[in-house]
Amino acid sequence: MVFENSVKTISCLTFLLAVIGGYCDTLTFVAGEGIFSAHVTGNFVVFAAQVASGSGEGSWVKLISFPIFIVTVMIGGRLAGRLSNRYNMLLIESCLLILAGVLGFLLPHFSNLESQLCMYTSVMITVVGLGFQNAFGKMFAKETHGPTTMMTGNVTQASLDLSNVLKGGQFRIDGWNSLKKQMVTISGFLIGCLLGAWMGKCYGLGLILAPGLILLVFCSLYKRESKL
Repeated sequence: MVFENSVKTISCLTFLLAVIGGYCDTLTFVAGEGIFSAHVTGNFVVFAAQVASGSGEGSWVKLISFPIFIVTVMIGGRLAGRLSNRYNMLLIESCLLILAGVLGFLLPHFSNLESQLCMYTSVMITVVGLGFQNAFGKMFAKETHGPTTMMTGNVTQASLDLSNVLKGGQFRIDGWNSLKKQMVTISGFLIGCLLGAWMGKCYGLGLILAPGLILLVFCSLYKRESKL
């Protein structure tokens, strides 16, 4: 089984969460009026740019993602010490993403509901889901190779690792091993971004459902195999 090797499990989970982070962040940006759901500080940049360009009507909604994210991470931190299995936090995330996707599909079909309200509801539930993923990454740092929702730190580490690999013209195995870990995360995030952009453009917010279902299956299998 894939779960028998802890190193492979960590790499597999890292790759999956990085794909989900990139996918959700890009999909909500493309189909959710430029709102980042994973890297929420990016919403400050979009908000400021819209205000400066004079197209700031409704841009305040982007700022709402920040307190929602903060409260979610606080709740995740509280739950971390109380859950019987730490992967239950990712199960919560999967359920939230599934809910966001289902609402993304269904709410627009109710003619008495305002379309923007439907969109914002789905996006903010996605923000909550990714808040739990961020909390999981901080509370259980050894379960992944690094942050899975923002890549600046990972790219920085990968650059340092590449420098160590080539240091003095000699191959350094320690730098190479670290570089491979960073590339798992970075490549997963990039793949997620590409998939999220395509799905968001073609099908809209309802496709948030896909990573939710995949994460649900992964966590369910892992919990059954592990005796944590």
